[in-house]
Amino acid sequence: MSGLRKLQFDMVHGFARPTCTHVSDLRALLDLEPADVIVGDTAFIAAPLIQELGGPVFAGFGISVLGFPSRELAPFGLGLTPSATLPGRIRNRVLEQVMRRIVFRSMSTEVNAIRRGLGLPATSDVLFEYPLASRLYLQFSPPGFEYAVTDLPPQVRFVGPPRPLGDPSWTPPAWWDELSSGRRVVLVNQGTVATDAEQLLRPAIDALSGEDVLVVAVTGGGDPAALGTLPPNARAERFIPFGELLPHVDVFLTNGGYGGTQLALSHGVPIVAAGRTEDKIEVNARVAWSGVGVDLRTQTPSGEQIRTAVRRVLADPRYAMKARRLQAEIEAAGREEQAADLLETLAASASPAASTPTASTSSRSAA
Repeated sequence: MSGLRKLQFDMVHGFARPTCTHVSDLRALLDLEPADVIVGDTAFIAAPLIQELGGPVFAGFGISVLGFPSRELAPFGLGLTPSATLPGRIRNRVLEQVMRRIVFRSMSTEVNAIRRGLGLPATSDVLFEYPLASRLYLQFSPPGFEYAVTDLPPQVRFVGPPRPLGDPSWTPPAWWDELSSGRRVVLVNQGTVATDAEQLLRPAIDALSGEDVLVVAVTGGGDPAALGTLPPNARAERFIPFGELLPHVDVFLTNGGYGGTQLALSHGVPIVAAGRTEDKIEVNARVAWSGVGVDLRTQTPSGEQIRTAVRRVLADPRYAMKARRLQAEIEAAGREEQAADLLETLAASASPAASTPTASTSSRSAA
């Protein structure tokens, strides 16, 4: 499948249909060991349902950019920048209704069948509205990376990306000292889902072969030998801890994986982004909007597009300056320590039997 049919299939089979057994499993676990808070990601529908049924309160965390509905934003997945003007709000409302009635209809039907089985009323909510029922929503990014809308849900807290755990078994490759040779370093990575090396890794290596830079390609699991013969200025590895590598990097060339993007910003590294699948169209739109990099607006950039964008980011200090500004925001946000503090505060004040607005009620108040 591809396009709309694939998206609809994923919404039903990846997110909606498993909710029934998720709820059953959580209830069984809570019978064994009661809890005050359930922490779940954006798409984990079972957690707000447990809360609605009178169980522990729900704390959400953002595994991608904020997808909450807003008067000033088009629906998630279109990559459109905000508009608070009257025509813009009309555009947003029309597109929201189209997405609700066409894209998310099959998912809503599936979720409502599960709700009826649990004794809950039907709802018109779609995937990105369920987290509106959360008592706390931890967003793993700095506020400057997100669109500054006026109707942001009040429970959102920007804590920045968690620091990655170190890998004590990792040893630097033989070429590691080249990172200190004085040449600028371009890191190329495609994350963990859209990993076809012909889309970005190989084109980037070829496009930058004649540039005075050191290109470090990290496959994220694939065999580096599959990239073929490398030019003299390129190195390829299956895995390098980003916490070790990013302090040496001048530009991060990525297809727009959210985690990698946030880690790059946590080191003040500007970005060249080229990706349109999953959530990447939205991540990359914010890369351009926040001024930390260039969005090539394609899944398969040409060598000329890559080369021009990398030269542009290296030549214009404003990209690095804005990336460093978000780096400072990330450090001020507190990262995993702040997230833990907020969760402990919520747990201390939460009552498992406390009533809470349904996701449907919350989404109407935010609309």
